[in-house]
Amino acid sequence: MIKIFQNTVFYSFALLFVQFGVAQKKNEKIRTEEVNVVKSYTPTISDAFKIKETPALNDEVNSAKETVKYSIFSFPVASTFTPSKGGAESVEKEELGRFYKSYATLGAGNYGTINAELFVTQDLNSEEYVAGMFRHLSSQGGIKGVDLDNAFYDTSLDLTYGAEAKELSWNVNLGYQNQIYNWYGLPTAFMNLISPTTKTSLINSIDPRQVYNTIALDSKIEFNESILEAASFRFAHFSDAFGSSENRFYAKPSFKFNAFGKEIKLNAIVDYLGGQLDENYTKTNLNPIEYRFTNFGISPSYELEKDDWTMRLGVGMYYSLGGKSSTNKMYFYPQVSASHKVVGDLMIFYAGAEGGLDQNSYLNFVDQNPFLSPTSIISPTDRKYDVFAGLKGKLAATISYNIRGSYSNENNKALFKSNDFSAELTNQPYAFGNSLQVVFDRVKTARLFGEIKADLSEALRFGANGTIAFYNTESQEEAWNLPAIQLNANVDYTINSKWYAGADVFFVGSRKDLQINRDIAYIQIYPPVYNNAPTTLKSFVDLNAHLSYKHSERLTGFLKANNIANQMYERWLNFPVQGFQLVVGANYKFDF
Repeated sequence: MIKIFQNTVFYSFALLFVQFGVAQKKNEKIRTEEVNVVKSYTPTISDAFKIKETPALNDEVNSAKETVKYSIFSFPVASTFTPSKGGAESVEKEELGRFYKSYATLGAGNYGTINAELFVTQDLNSEEYVAGMFRHLSSQGGIKGVDLDNAFYDTSLDLTYGAEAKELSWNVNLGYQNQIYNWYGLPTAFMNLISPTTKTSLINSIDPRQVYNTIALDSKIEFNESILEAASFRFAHFSDAFGSSENRFYAKPSFKFNAFGKEIKLNAIVDYLGGQLDENYTKTNLNPIEYRFTNFGISPSYELEKDDWTMRLGVGMYYSLGGKSSTNKMYFYPQVSASHKVVGDLMIFYAGAEGGLDQNSYLNFVDQNPFLSPTSIISPTDRKYDVFAGLKGKLAATISYNIRGSYSNENNKALFKSNDFSAELTNQPYAFGNSLQVVFDRVKTARLFGEIKADLSEALRFGANGTIAFYNTESQEEAWNLPAIQLNANVDYTINSKWYAGADVFFVGSRKDLQINRDIAYIQIYPPVYNNAPTTLKSFVDLNAHLSYKHSERLTGFLKANNIANQMYERWLNFPVQGFQLVVGANYKFDF
């Protein structure tokens, strides 16, 4: 009943209030009024009173905090839960091919070409091993338009004993090399001026064969955690079929130690060269050419690293003893370089200046040009300085580049130049304008080099580089046989697990040479014909390719094609190369 009474009272008051509101509205009169808006309404928010996170306590007396002491009562809880052991997820691994320590290669092709290699190695125990290497490359000649024998043979044998221990690793190698070449580069432009009978008689009287022999003993030692980091030694005896002989010995130790709070690296060298060549080319001096040099050199340096800069500061000091005391001389060279990471590994700037004393030898010259006459003067090259600067880095994760500009100054730089026609004076098989000599001059060179390498995919790799050079000689008319432009490119492609292919191409720009045929009257031309103007050797392009088929882990067959464009270009004046060459062969891997 009480609840019913309460509801009745509530609804009565509500009805009375609504009636009063309606009656009020009916009695009001609505009037019209004009309102002028001065500006648009822009609501603002007044600054709110913010309660501080840590309010100040104004209590005059703060109650002291009571120290609460408590202890944890721990007791073991029995559990029967045992986690199951997790198993490692299996990963599918790529099967690795077996590594074989020895191999044999044999190939044959046109021009009577034979290419053979045999490498064997055997571990004597956990530290010591022995190895042997045999190489042979030969061709029976047959170059088009060449009248003299142009076959060549290059055979070498090396035996090695080595050891690798925790403290050091070292090896000693004994090698022998036999090379046979022919001075086949007769000056055809002049030989064609004589009668066929005289030409045939002259050709039959020339035996252009030259034989080189090298016996070498060398060793290399590397130390771990020692002041003496490494040391290399080499003794080589070189001789030819015309009585020339040469002995060379050098030792190159490298040290690393701390001094003045810096890590110092010190490279040293002792280089002895002594030899005797056949005779003077024109017979004006009947005595053999003798030479003897002993060079001592040290090159200390240390590195500094600060921020993105890395600098190497050093100097090279050499003292050269010639055959006579008057040729003794002291040399100083810069050995400084610096690099700065401009944009991480994407762009690195580098610069420096370097120099050195390079010991030339008859053996080194023959390695570069086997058609030398045994009459050249030997002298070291004084590289006064080579100033360079460049940028290197990456264009992408798999593409790298290098751009470099340099300027060098070399005194006694060796240049290859053709010998004159002087057979009437010497009657030697190399004196018919069919050999080259070495001349020395001060040469300043400005050079621009560029290189790019790219791994386009796991199967495709590409690389290319090029050099543009400008030469300034002091006494020679030209920088003989030095090209102004050189370009190279190569590509390797893995077709599948069985087939591999690749190609390389190089371009060599035009070069200058000079040959004065002062004794052309000897071959019955009257009046004598002289040529005192330099000759330009044409530029050339050489394209090579190879294809391999992997029959098994042991056996791989290959096909090589050289000079595919079949250009009969001249590598040296009057020395044309073989045309299109094709070699087929196989490589077999094995273990003992």
